[in-house]
Amino acid sequence: MAGQLKEVRNRISSVQSMQQITKAMKMVSAAKFRRAQDAILQMRPYAQKLQEMLSNIVSNNDGDTEMALAAERPVEKVLVIAITSDRGLAGAFNANVVKLTRALIREKYQRQSEKGNVTIWNLGKKGYEALTKAGYKTDDTYKDIFLQLSFENVQKIATEAMKAFEEKKFDAVEIVYSQFRNAATQIFTVEPFLPIPKVEKKEGVAKADFIFDPNKEELVAELMPKILNTQLFKAVLDSNASEHGARMTSMDKASENANEMLRNLKLSYNRARQAAITTELTEIVSGAAALQG
Repeated sequence: MAGQLKEVRNRISSVQSMQQITKAMKMVSAAKFRRAQDAILQMRPYAQKLQEMLSNIVSNNDGDTEMALAAERPVEKVLVIAITSDRGLAGAFNANVVKLTRALIREKYQRQSEKGNVTIWNLGKKGYEALTKAGYKTDDTYKDIFLQLSFENVQKIATEAMKAFEEKKFDAVEIVYSQFRNAATQIFTVEPFLPIPKVEKKEGVAKADFIFDPNKEELVAELMPKILNTQLFKAVLDSNASEHGARMTSMDKASENANEMLRNLKLSYNRARQAAITTELTEIVSGAAALQG
């Protein structure tokens, strides 16, 4: 009985230590989450308006302006930019990005993948480790982006992707990431990056009319790369906020589960202790009765 009590006490101590860790991790993630949330909420309206403007310009181009980054051609070589995190303990966050990446390749680019023409640029170590292990053609050049996250570092990635597209090393570039909604909700999505997607024209809706000053060619050449840089940075910020929100939620649930385990363990401990006391009293009474007899 004493051995059983010691075992329960050890388990209680272990769960309490684990709970301290999960609570500390929740607090750290909460602090990082607030900063990441502020960053994406401030960035999103600006990035969305730029993307809308860019898509309208591309859609309403009558062929008078050369737009290399909007050029559509048969898709033989594909680049997938998968954005995960460097660390785990964030629930199903990384697993869902990896799952969506694999589904995209399987359902849309299976033929290209079988020829070895699908390359994955991983932003975040977890995605790189999982997709490399699964046998995909991965690139670890940018997997450490979150060690020093900045617009300048993300811009380098976007610039390399645009350069590769213009040189026809890739015919399509897609981004797989998690759109941030709130701490408990992330929307895992695939977003076309290159060629620049066009806006579907609707009947009865007048096309967007822009006044270009200076001329259209100069503006398009200057604006396109900058807007695409912003789009990739927005996706990275979305993913960063989603990661911290997912980890904060996951650690909160882990702390709640630890509380439940502690209640059950303490109940078991008290029952075992009462049983031990009852057994000792019974033995004492029995011994006294034997002596009197």
